[in-house]
Amino acid sequence: MAGSAVAAGVLAVAATLSLGLAAVGGAAVTAQRAAGAADAAALAAADVASGAVPSAEAPCAVAERVARAGGAALTTCVVQGFVATVQVQSAYAGLAAVSRARAGPPEG
Repeated sequence: MAGSAVAAGVLAVAATLSLGLAAVGGAAVTAQRAAGAADAAALAAADVASGAVPSAEAPCAVAERVARAGGAALTTCVVQGFVATVQVQSAYAGLAAVSRARAGPPEG
């Protein structure tokens, strides 16, 4: 009997740890996807703003499309000259992963 109780306790702890690690891993993946979507959206907006990529759409409209394709929602987009700064948000298990990115020519 005592061995059965210990085995059940060990299994319960192992199951709890596995679920916790899976949740943390999923959140980390979501954060990295949000960062990638923000980078791609900022680059797309900067390319359109500079004329490197011709588009009939505004730079922020292109950034929104690119962010959506990356599985994120564009929450902020600011274009000043050839510099684009964006913020995207992605959700995982009710939590929000927010990422910002800036793209354009170097300062100075």
